[in-house]
Amino acid sequence: MALVVFYEKPGCINNTRQKQLLRAAGHELDVRNLLEELWTAESLRPYFGALPVAQWFNRTAPAVKSGAVDPDGVTEAEALSLMIAMPLLIRRPLMFAAGERRVGFDVEAVDAWIGLAQADVQLDAQLDVETCPRNASTK
Repeated sequence: MALVVFYEKPGCINNTRQKQLLRAAGHELDVRNLLEELWTAESLRPYFGALPVAQWFNRTAPAVKSGAVDPDGVTEAEALSLMIAMPLLIRRPLMFAAGERRVGFDVEAVDAWIGLAQADVQLDAQLDVETCPRNASTK
């Protein structure tokens, strides 16, 4: 099993569920506070890989929900600058394991990457442990 560096927002319901799935699958976690990390463009950018810039954002962040930040209308450099200034904008979790950095928690993708089968959960697209249940009705 893998050692997973897991950046979370403390108290986030879904980050708690995600950590439970990873631990149940036998992974060891090094849990860190996403909001307290001293991010730079160079340290943050690798987590997003080839994803479109709009998918880097936490769509339930207050600045996004209010319209102050439009994830669909910013460049890569602007997105990184905004996220460094306001870490709540960063989609969660950020994870580093097996030599790769990833953002978000798509169950099937995480299972293919480091394995979740030991967690004894239904591994399908219907299991949503990424969308904040407090904001699901405002998606």
